[in-house]
Amino acid sequence: MTYLLALDQGTSSSRSIVFDRQGRTIAIAQYELTQIYPQPGWVEHDAQEIWRLQLATAREALAKAGISPTQIRAVGITNQRETTVVWNRKTGVPIHHAIVWQDRRAEPACVELRARGLADTIRDKTGLLVDAYFSGTKLQWILDHVPGARAQAAQGELAFGTIDSWLIWQLTEGRVHATDVSNASRTMLFNVHTNQWDAELLSALNIPATLMPEVKPSASYFGELSPTLLGHAIPIGGVAGDQQSALFGQACFQAGMVKNTYGTGCFMLMHTGSVFQTSHNGLITTSAAQTSATPEFALEGSVFVGGAVVQWLRDGLHAIQGSSEVQSLAQSVPDSGGVMVVPAFTGLGAPYWKPDARGSITGLTRGTSIAHIARAALESIAFQSAALLQAMGRDAVRAGGAAVSELRVDGGACVNDLLMQFQADLLGIPVVRPAVTETTALGAAYLAGLSTGVYHSTSELTDLWRAERRFLPTLPSERAAELMERWEHAVRQTVL
Repeated sequence: MTYLLALDQGTSSSRSIVFDRQGRTIAIAQYELTQIYPQPGWVEHDAQEIWRLQLATAREALAKAGISPTQIRAVGITNQRETTVVWNRKTGVPIHHAIVWQDRRAEPACVELRARGLADTIRDKTGLLVDAYFSGTKLQWILDHVPGARAQAAQGELAFGTIDSWLIWQLTEGRVHATDVSNASRTMLFNVHTNQWDAELLSALNIPATLMPEVKPSASYFGELSPTLLGHAIPIGGVAGDQQSALFGQACFQAGMVKNTYGTGCFMLMHTGSVFQTSHNGLITTSAAQTSATPEFALEGSVFVGGAVVQWLRDGLHAIQGSSEVQSLAQSVPDSGGVMVVPAFTGLGAPYWKPDARGSITGLTRGTSIAHIARAALESIAFQSAALLQAMGRDAVRAGGAAVSELRVDGGACVNDLLMQFQADLLGIPVVRPAVTETTALGAAYLAGLSTGVYHSTSELTDLWRAERRFLPTLPSERAAELMERWEHAVRQTVL
């Protein structure tokens, strides 16, 4: 039998999953990753630890699956996006900890770029807003603050990469320095129209082109694993940033198809086909995972606090002892009793972009219980996601497209039936949960399978996709609109 191995390197953990040809999970191995907080607003990872743990999970997953490495047709890689690593080409040693996507230290550089009038140029070329979230200013910070880095970079001694590039370098023992278009599109340095590093943007941030990896389509040959690592020289056939990989794993290949990943935050992507669509409703444009050299795009919106609001109920309010208890507590009351929780703990992301917003609880009465607050907190995930989808719908209609007909969901919180039903009620369209919810890793496996002949077209992958449950809306549209207006009113009250 033929198997595919997905390396899923995330923000909080490294995982490896073995899939069979039908996309069924055969074995999983996972290790948590150390989070490093040098000072407020700064988040780092040890890139060497990322590599060690990723290799360990790959070996463990193969052992759990009870299969030979020779039965793995290809490896796919999916990764936390924007996280930035710079290493010495000769030694392979990073010159600084990886700067994680959440890190805000590069905000002064972003202020400078905006002041220089570069925001429109960057958006036109990359689809992105100027923000410290993206890799470009993180790379600039490392070059400016690590002693000798600028001189080493000028001499061609350093390599830059997002986590996928770092893993490819390690897996091939330094033979390949590459990335895919979906990860490159998150750097603020990549022209998504031409699928090339942009000389003007590199110059604007004072970044030598010699640092940059080769960019390939997401389903491509990225080299072979050194046979000493897993016992066999396995081709790396697919690479994609985690959210684009999830879009691919959900078989959202056509314009207008949408997925939402419910994790610590929520990430919603709508495929727009070959059309670069600029949002007029607070979203960004990004490259989708690509199976050829032809550019494909997606609109994206990010909710900063999704499942993390459940952690707050557990660790902050001590309302529950374990995250799995939130559904039963929320269901102990028929509704939220008029309570609204806006979990703007670190500001509000798309479509609001209010960094100064702070969390609020409104609608409290003498009869409010912790169960009402728990239900409102859970519902806040659905409200924020509904605001994203409504923004996407407005952009789609403006561009002459059709309204969104269903939402495909994945991520840890999508197993919560109460949340998914409320999401369908707010949106007025079906919310569809797939049989395989490990869609991020599955997308990487599918990309690897496409490039190595396990699959011959995306239509095969469409046929493999299966729904586990469809949540159909039961709320009258007038009531849903009323609830969304109450949500928007609560959001307006969060900015001091």
